[in-house]
Amino acid sequence: MEEENAVELLQRYRRDRQILLDFVLSGSLIKKVVMPPGAVSLDDVDLDQVSVDYVLGCAKKAEMLELSEAIRDYHDTTGFPNMNNTGSTDEFFLVTTPESSGSPPKRAPPTIPIFTPSPIMSNLSKSQSLNSTQVQELSVDDIDDFEDDDDLEEVDSRRISRRIPNDAIDLVLGLPSFATGVTDDDLRETAYEILLAAAGATGGLIVPSKEKKKDKKSRLMRKLGRSKSEHTVTQSQHTAGLVGLLETMRVQMEIPEAMDIRTRQGLLNALVGKVGKRMDTLLIPLELLCCISRTEFSDKKAYIRWQKRQLNMLEEGLINHPAVGFGESGRKASDLRIHLAKIEESESLPSSTGELQRTECLRSLRDIAIPLAERPARGDLTGEVCHWADGYHLNVRLYEKLLLSVFDVLDEGKLTEEVEEILELLKSTWRILGITETIHYTCFAWVLFRQFVLTSEQDMLHHAIDQLRKIPLKEQRGPQERLHLKSLHSRAESEEGLQELTFLQSFLSPIQKWADRQLEDYHLHFTEGSTMMEDIVAVAMFSRRLLTEEPEMAMQFTSCTEKDQIESYISSSIKKAFARILQDVETMFDATHEHPLALLAEQTKKLLKKDTTMFMPILSPRHPQATVISASLLHKLYGNKLKPFLDGAEHLTEDVISVFPAADSFEQYVMAVISSACEEGTVEAYHRKLTLYKIETISGTLVLRWINSQLGRILGWVERAIQQERWDPISPQQRHGSSIVEVYRIVEETVDQFFSLKVPMRSGELNSLFRGIDNALQVYAKHVVDKLATKEDVIPPKPILTRYKKEVGIKAFVKKELIDPRLPDVRRSSEINVLTTPTLCIQLNTLYYAISQLNKLEDSIWERWTRKKPHDKSIKRSIDESSTSFTRKDTFDGSRKDINAAIDRICEFTGTKIIFWDLREPFIDNLYKPSVSQSRLEVLIEPLDMALNQLCDIIVESLRDRVVTGLLQASLDGLLRVILDGGPSRVFFPSDAKFLEEDLEVLKEFFISGGDGLPRGVVENHVARVRQVIKLHGYETRELIEDLKSASELEMQGSRSKLGADTYTLLRILCHRSSSEASQILKKQYKIPKSAA
Repeated sequence: MEEENAVELLQRYRRDRQILLDFVLSGSLIKKVVMPPGAVSLDDVDLDQVSVDYVLGCAKKAEMLELSEAIRDYHDTTGFPNMNNTGSTDEFFLVTTPESSGSPPKRAPPTIPIFTPSPIMSNLSKSQSLNSTQVQELSVDDIDDFEDDDDLEEVDSRRISRRIPNDAIDLVLGLPSFATGVTDDDLRETAYEILLAAAGATGGLIVPSKEKKKDKKSRLMRKLGRSKSEHTVTQSQHTAGLVGLLETMRVQMEIPEAMDIRTRQGLLNALVGKVGKRMDTLLIPLELLCCISRTEFSDKKAYIRWQKRQLNMLEEGLINHPAVGFGESGRKASDLRIHLAKIEESESLPSSTGELQRTECLRSLRDIAIPLAERPARGDLTGEVCHWADGYHLNVRLYEKLLLSVFDVLDEGKLTEEVEEILELLKSTWRILGITETIHYTCFAWVLFRQFVLTSEQDMLHHAIDQLRKIPLKEQRGPQERLHLKSLHSRAESEEGLQELTFLQSFLSPIQKWADRQLEDYHLHFTEGSTMMEDIVAVAMFSRRLLTEEPEMAMQFTSCTEKDQIESYISSSIKKAFARILQDVETMFDATHEHPLALLAEQTKKLLKKDTTMFMPILSPRHPQATVISASLLHKLYGNKLKPFLDGAEHLTEDVISVFPAADSFEQYVMAVISSACEEGTVEAYHRKLTLYKIETISGTLVLRWINSQLGRILGWVERAIQQERWDPISPQQRHGSSIVEVYRIVEETVDQFFSLKVPMRSGELNSLFRGIDNALQVYAKHVVDKLATKEDVIPPKPILTRYKKEVGIKAFVKKELIDPRLPDVRRSSEINVLTTPTLCIQLNTLYYAISQLNKLEDSIWERWTRKKPHDKSIKRSIDESSTSFTRKDTFDGSRKDINAAIDRICEFTGTKIIFWDLREPFIDNLYKPSVSQSRLEVLIEPLDMALNQLCDIIVESLRDRVVTGLLQASLDGLLRVILDGGPSRVFFPSDAKFLEEDLEVLKEFFISGGDGLPRGVVENHVARVRQVIKLHGYETRELIEDLKSASELEMQGSRSKLGADTYTLLRILCHRSSSEASQILKKQYKIPKSAA
């Protein structure tokens, strides 16, 4: 195929070169042209062998041109490169600039068959490259007649575009090849002869003289050949009417003037003696063979070629592909072949013998050929014409050559200005060639589409689409035309082998297959823009609709709807584009060293973006789910590559951290694309059809494993930090222990590592992290309070309740009962002594630091999580998201509760230890001994003040009120202990109530401290219960006894006594009264033993 393209290109160069040389030699640019021996005119000279450089040199010097010398110069310089005659003999020019060309190509050049070098390429100039700016130096003054430089550039660009056509090897008509070897040039020349015959039928055929013929110039020749004094030739100056149009057609079809004159004369001679016979009813090749003799050709080879073409046309038209069977005339067909062979053979015989044989064979040929050409018609629509080309495929190939004349000679990507007149003229050939309206529109659509493929000019594509639209559907055609088209069949080679094809299949199937091939990889072919693709889709669908009506194609297209075809395009192109991405990723991996699956996810996402923005708007109108199909297929293709990796992922390796985010991002984008392309009600259904990667689930499992290992590490650090803690303040400003700082450091490191994991996560993983940190801080708080002693270890046991007696001696058994076996041992006492007030304050500060930093940590984690997982309603998240979700309020509830409980416990323990341990002797043991008046509470204010100052110096401001409240509570507990359970050595009288009230007021004001201490309301609330007890001490013994008697009964009914006291309190007050009446009631009623103070 490549060789055929190279041949076609060389033939194109050759024709262009011939036209330009013919113009230069025929015009006034050369002073005088001397013909070589044996040549009468330029028609007798082979212009391919004339040196262009020699001709231009003579034109520059205004010298006489001897064509024999020009031919000799051509042969002398053919084998050498183009040299610069004005410079060094070693200098020659390249087409490209070596400095800017880069390194030489690595691939081998395409193979080119060995032909004679292109005349134009080898003879541009000896001193100029293709892009040289010195082209005007080669022109003589008479050639320098362009209107401006823009015209020159336009012509140059058109020449280049014409010489470098695109590849159309895969766009071939479904018609059989010619057995006789008829070439495109043969078809073109015969088509022109038919055009002349059709024109002759209307009386528009004249034979101009050679002198007039030479003076005529086509539009191309006029533009190229204007002198400086000339102006642009307007349309009105052209030869008007049919004569001028035929001249334009001659130039467009590249027919030599001599051939044109011979054909015109031959056709006119053929009508001599045939009165009433129309020229378009003649058997044109036969009549031309009879009416044109060899003497009209200066070159015998040219005559033989011409005669061979006519004989081949007769054989192809009458014998090789008949639409109507021969029947009894089958023997005549064999005779016809014999006569054709004899005519060809006559040229090798002596002149007299050969001429005689030729004349006799032509006479016999006429007798056989005319009846064959006038066989019964095939449902004919065109009137009574001669069916000399009975096999329709020859006719349409000839008509194709006529239609090719509509393209501008200078720019084959545009239609010529006379396109409307040319098409109207071509209608005159319809009767000869059996062309109908459907056939015309189909052929013209084919010609335009093929020209588009060759030139890539989108205007050609638009014209082709217009013609496809004009092709009538089956029901729009008349019955006679339907019958005619039904008879047009041919057998041709195709991809499936030898096939029987209808007319429409022969012309439209190649178009449709070409469009299908482009659309089956639209990502490759339409990267520059989408407008071209839209037109190609239109071509494919128009062709498909027309072919659907063909009986042989109906079943094939019925099973494949238009939507199926669009889906096929998407599927095929996506797969091919994805395969290319796979190859690109391998190259990119070598450069970036990023994991291939991560790169593949990014590139696949880019591909989907390009598909949805550039191509889907074109395909979606024909298939509403086009975008969904594209996104789903890419999701599946990438999923197939990803699955083995997911199956093997067990830990959070670097590869996992690289691949998972990219894959998840791609999947979320796919789902977003599907959501945007579907209606609300169908989105969920399409999402369910996807086989989700479940990256969040797999990633979540791996993250949970990682979190569990990290939390174990945190707990280890907590244990170690507590063991090493000495409860010394870090600094005067930072009055907390160092252990909590270490714990938070390891926690924050874990949180940083958690958020540095770029893998997809659900809220469950965050919840697990919260629970782990919460648990670690709970463990820390538990370790702190575990080292505290209990209140039972600090508070001395209450003495046994006894009746007060004024005896000095105490019995032995009473002594024994007063010794409490629960007093702490030496070891426990040392542990309690270690927990000094400063140590307890540091512990409180440390716990407060823990809870304050916890709030900052929580806010930081939520903020980072929000950035990591932005809320996006358009993307469907995991179904279990809601079930595992939690609010910000309950994240660290456990640790907050435990730390606050630990603070409360230490505050309580601190107050209790100060009162019942540190101040036991002055407070618990000696207050109000031997009497209230002799031992007042004022003596305790100083030690209390010292203890309080020590607390306030160390404790953080935020905890001051809480720890002082603990001390207040312990002080009141100690006071109640003294006045209710003071033991047998304490006695209280009603008159002591006044002193007790005063002492309580002193204690209250001490803690209020003139407004600098605790709030008055708080202190009053705590003091109230003690004041009630002191008030009871002021009552007389009889009143207390009466109240005690009624209290017992009332308590059983659920109410209190008149004095508002319970039995427990009244008993203890009476036990501390020095009264025989009280002693008797206690002895008789409650069996309380007596004791002595």
